[in-house]
Amino acid sequence: MSKPYADDNGLFALMKEKLFTAVIGDVLDQMGLMNQFLPAGIGPLQRDTVMAGRAMPVLEADVFPGEAPDAAGPLTMKPFGLMLEALDNLRPGEIYVATGGSMRYALWGELMSTRASYLGAAGAVLNGYVRDARGIEALGFPAFCRGVYAQDQGPRGKVIDYRCPVEIEGVRIAPGSLIFADREGVLVIPREAEEEAVRRALEKAATESEVEKAIRAGMGATEAFDTFGVM
Repeated sequence: MSKPYADDNGLFALMKEKLFTAVIGDVLDQMGLMNQFLPAGIGPLQRDTVMAGRAMPVLEADVFPGEAPDAAGPLTMKPFGLMLEALDNLRPGEIYVATGGSMRYALWGELMSTRASYLGAAGAVLNGYVRDARGIEALGFPAFCRGVYAQDQGPRGKVIDYRCPVEIEGVRIAPGSLIFADREGVLVIPREAEEEAVRRALEKAATESEVEKAIRAGMGATEAFDTFGVM
């Protein structure tokens, strides 16, 4: 069976139109990839957001105020560390995925969303908070986060690397991993599994539509599962 999409733009559009995290998650379970959902606490800033794109992982670290004349780190005196470089490095269709710091400050804001939108980024996933929520919502920029909290990252955190593999509670996110998210969760789909996962998810979604029609017509749940193999 040929792929039902020609490129990443077609893939992202197809996923947002036809799929949802539950059906892809079920398929990944069947494929033996049973740890692909990010923690349930990471959800959409705007309830009905659906997002698809390629991961651009960003590694954060906490910092603490005070004089450090003998510090050996090259980023000690650099505001935000490599955050601005990471932001400017976003490519069309990519998702800024940040983790590594504590929950003491926001990892994303309106001006970052404005820059990312201009660059054609597909969204942001933050293992932490966002601020300037109203501005982000007004832009319509897709952001998935732990919640909203206005405390500034500036004196509390720095980006120390980007385009590097990261993990969020045991879920590995490599540069270029396929990210799909909606109000029910954020999924990380390894590149080597994505073609099969999307194909099988499309098939399962079509089957579930048939099951729904049958149940609406009076078919029992047991018969429906025996007939279609899904429920």
